Amino acid sequence: MKGQVLAAPRRPSPLGGRRPQREELAQFATDDPDVLDDILPADSADLRLLIVGINPGLWTAAVNAPFARPGNRFWPSLHRAGLTDHVVDASRGLSDDDEAQLLGRGIGLTNLVGRATVRADELTREELRAAGARLVERVVQLRPRVVAIAGITAFRTAFGQPKTKLGRQDTSTIPGWPSDVVLWVVPQPSGLNAHENIDSLADKWCHVWEDVGFPEP
Repeated sequence: MKGQVLAAPRRPSPLGGRRPQREELAQFATDDPDVLDDILPADSADLRLLIVGINPGLWTAAVNAPFARPGNRFWPSLHRAGLTDHVVDASRGLSDDDEAQLLGRGIGLTNLVGRATVRADELTREELRAAGARLVERVVQLRPRVVAIAGITAFRTAFGQPKTKLGRQDTSTIPGWPSDVVLWVVPQPSGLNAHENIDSLADKWCHVWEDVGFPEP
């Protein structure tokens, strides 16, 4: 039996619905571990797919919305894969309607590490390993059908899996991971990842969604 997720209401964008100015971004590079609110249903029984980013970028922290920086291919690839009915524009914050659409389809979002940085490679090995252990604890609590972590390099460090490849994972190698929760590792969707494009990312999200068991969202 899944328990309740006591998710606090998401806070509005700190910038009141506008895009950040370049000179404003630096102030969001803090050690605050809760700079970005999760997107989670009120009841964990409604969580089918938990998408896990590595950590918030400064633009994302500035507007309190995941994958918010213009040019990030996360939202376009999700739409092309059929997980959303339009391309979400989170650059000014996530709208109530877009949040409701995600939750209505059983999609939640969180991060391995809460603090915001310019680049994910600023995270230390120690904090990534600690974050991996915390994620296992959360997965035990939430019991989504599928977890998808967006970033192979950080995954390898966080879970001590240096030879891991993209795709569906053998969770028996991760201590404490529930055997009934499927785990995928998908590429980091930032424009800095030159190995992927929207089509290749969307193809991977299609496979993830098939494992969720709802190929037609």
